[in-house]
Amino acid sequence: MTTRPYVLLSCAMSIDGYIDDASAERLLLSNDSDLDRVDAVRAACDAILVGAATVRRDDPRLLVRSARRRADRMARGLPPSPVKVTVTGSGDLDPAARFFTFGDGTKLVYCASGVVEKAREQVGEVATVVDGGDPVTPDVVLTDLADRGVRRLMVEGGGSLHCQFLTAGLADELHLVVAPFFVGDRRAPRFVGDGRFPWHPGRRARVVEVRQIGDVVLTRYALSDRCAGG
Repeated sequence: MTTRPYVLLSCAMSIDGYIDDASAERLLLSNDSDLDRVDAVRAACDAILVGAATVRRDDPRLLVRSARRRADRMARGLPPSPVKVTVTGSGDLDPAARFFTFGDGTKLVYCASGVVEKAREQVGEVATVVDGGDPVTPDVVLTDLADRGVRRLMVEGGGSLHCQFLTAGLADELHLVVAPFFVGDRRAPRFVGDGRFPWHPGRRARVVEVRQIGDVVLTRYALSDRCAGG
């Protein structure tokens, strides 16, 4: 089997571990300088993965914003932005979402076997729908992405997707940004939920970088031997 892609998880959260609040508006956790860092990380990846709930709630574009970085990618024979990937168990996706309408690159939708036809009816004209089994698992997605030539995958959330990759031991690196405030509302989504994680008091993850970026702090964790660190 082709070596699975290198998996980099990226998340911003409040001091008390929330990635959003309970309101209908998206909570801004990062600042402009950190968003530019995230853009640079995106530009260095072959694909970006978010869950379908993130597509519905946040309506992200998932494009490389910097014109210089897009030009650098094209000069290397790459598309301006990485392949966009999402995973859905329900097949409930809006073809008018910015995930599908922004950018000319490849869009992949991995869905549960029972909703493949539904997903193809909804977004088959704007994306490639892939039967991911039932349920769709990270290892199935990674195997298929590797066959499509993806070598470096950035997972931007949400919490359920991050939790799946972490508990499966399929993450190589974690970029965790902490914003300087509390959310304090248990109705809001957290970074990850309950699970059996490979990193625990007896097996600590390795910290490879801690950096202050304006008013937020980035910590990079090496989660596998594939992460060089430094």
